This record gives sequence, structure tokens and C-alpha cells, in this order.
Amino acid sequence: MSYGNDEVRWEVITAFVRLGLARGEKVLVLPCPGVPAQEVLARLDFPSASTVAARERGQLVVSSMREVIAPDPEFTAARQMGWLSAETDRATAEGYAGLRAFIDMGWVAALGAEVEVMMHRETGAEELFTDRPYTEICAYDRRRFNRTVIDAMERAHPRTLLEGLGGLRTVRDGDGVLRFIGEADAANQEEFTRALRLALAHTAAARRLTVDLTRLHFLSVGCAVGLLTLANGAAGHELIQVRCDRGQRRMLRRLGGGSVPSLALTEVVGPW
Repeated sequence: MSYGNDEVRWEVITAFVRLGLARGEKVLVLPCPGVPAQEVLARLDFPSASTVAARERGQLVVSSMREVIAPDPEFTAARQMGWLSAETDRATAEGYAGLRAFIDMGWVAALGAEVEVMMHRETGAEELFTDRPYTEICAYDRRRFNRTVIDAMERAHPRTLLEGLGGLRTVRDGDGVLRFIGEADAANQEEFTRALRLALAHTAAARRLTVDLTRLHFLSVGCAVGLLTLANGAAGHELIQVRCDRGQRRMLRRLGGGSVPSLALTEVVGPW
């Protein structure tokens, strides 16, 4: 993940940590150097001291990259990956379902490590995850890393998270497919409809568009009505196929989707 706002960072850490604790996993947090452990714990505990018991039994640990690579003074990918692999084994031996780690990449500058060495680690870490109960978020502060590094890391990682909870991402494929990821609610409605208008304009010559809603966690009535309105007004399109789950399909039909001539609602059964 990448972030440019500290509050967004805390939202993601909190959600990631609490999910891990609820799933019976051991959780490791390596915050940005300079952020004291007391602040991390205060953020995780707000508005109640919900992680105290987990910290007392060792299920939640706040550490640092310097502690991870100790006693080595300099970062090496082999040292870090070996430590994380051993910690995953230790977590399962202690009875936890696995290990998850949140690592803020601010440690790179703090330890004087070379960005190229870090990037090599990021693109060759498959052994940490293959057939092992390990989950990791690498967080990049866009105020610390240039766009070239951020883009390279987005390509290297198997998943790129939305910047914050409740966000919306649109992806337009070259084959006439518009994908929505995240939440399409009132706060994102303008972005949702703008993406649809652009996709319709780009596919006007082909006269076909596929809209994929299957990776939305939430679809508001307002966004659904916006989709139907634009589809109904796209007279030049022969087909607008909407890939959706059962709940989304039911909503769209109840809002009048069945009366839009060019609209085809295709129910897709997960997982996606």
C-alpha cells in the first residue's frame, strides 16, 4: 500500500491488526521509525483498550526493523526474510493460526539502506508466503519515496490495497472492461459515474462495454441508479454487460434494470 496521509495509514493498520487478532493470528507491527510504540498502541486501542490482552499474552508485538536484523548493523534481505520465516514457524508452534506483519518502509532511510536492495527483496519474497500462513503489508509513504519506486512496488506486489477504508478504484482494461474495486457509495458517486461516462465514450466505436461490479464491497442505490441512467442513455451501444453478484443483480433489477434494452445483468458467483 502507499499513503500520503497519516490518518489513512492508521486506518489501515488498525483494520489489519484487529482482523489478525480476531482470526487467532500473531501480529507484528513495525511502524515508521520515529513513531513511538506508545502512539501505535494508543491508535490501535482507540476508543477502548481492545488490544491490551493480546499484548499481554504476546499475540501483538510492536517492534522495529533494527530489532529484526539484530545483531547485524546493516539490512540484508536474507537476514530479514530468515527472521520472518522463523517467526512464522514460532507463531504456529505457539498455537496461533499464523503470522501477519505490517511493515512501514520508512525504515529504509532510517537504516541508511539502499533502495535497490529493498526493491530486490520486495520482488523476491515468494518463499515467505508459499504454502505458509504468513500475511504482510508493506506501506510506502509517498512523501518519502518517489513515484518511480512506488510504481515499481505496485507492479511487484501481488496485491495493491486501496489507500483507505471506503475508497473506490476504477480500472479500465483495453478490451472494453471497466472494473470497480472498493465501495461505490454517496461519497464516491461522482467518481463512479464519471468513470462510467468515460468508459462509454471510449467504447462508443465498439458499441460494447462490460462493467464489472464483483469486487465492490458496497453498491449504493444512488450509484446503481446512475449506472442504469447512463446505460439507458447510451443509445449507440448494442450491449452493456454488467457482471455482478446476486445482491447487486437483485438491486439493479428492482430499480428497473430489466427495462434497459442494451443492459445484460450477469450474475457471477465468487470467489473472484
